[in-house]
Amino acid sequence: MNLNDWFDKGMSFKDYVAAMNVNKEELANIYDQFSLSKEDEEFFMKWRAKGWRVIVLTADWCGDALLCVPIVKRISEIAGFEMSLLIRDENLELMDQYLTNGTSRAIPIFIFIDHDGNEKAVWGPRSPEVQDIIMTMRSELPDQSSPEFEAKQQVMYRSFREKLATDKTIWASVVRSVKERFKSVI
Repeated sequence: MNLNDWFDKGMSFKDYVAAMNVNKEELANIYDQFSLSKEDEEFFMKWRAKGWRVIVLTADWCGDALLCVPIVKRISEIAGFEMSLLIRDENLELMDQYLTNGTSRAIPIFIFIDHDGNEKAVWGPRSPEVQDIIMTMRSELPDQSSPEFEAKQQVMYRSFREKLATDKTIWASVVRSVKERFKSVI
């Protein structure tokens, strides 16, 4: 399948949110509360003329998706990009073409394409700042062989999810990272 076919296979943001079973409230809250700065709006408004579209590989259980999907949706609204969402585990043929570090099916992945289906940019699964946060949190966990590991890891992931859902400085880091990616495409 070419990227246009993948785009056509996906669902709208509205349909994706309606089908969510996990993180729906947090994702909707970010979408409702988030807005771009005037400077960021001006930057992304310049992309309207390109007529790009974005394919999103995601899943509703993913903490990074609850953060990034609504923010990139807001960016897409300003930039005039249509968004099409695909569930990662139902679309592994595409996912395996966009592995993080060549090995991980980390999501979300945003594939920006032109109307001919040519890939123009790829971003995801998280901003460098969010990567630093998760790496720091993981470094504080006990060794995996410890009987406390699983319980402490669950607490860590709940804390991480809460931070993603509420910390507006993290939300801004996503915008900065997407902007940096776009600047390299100009």
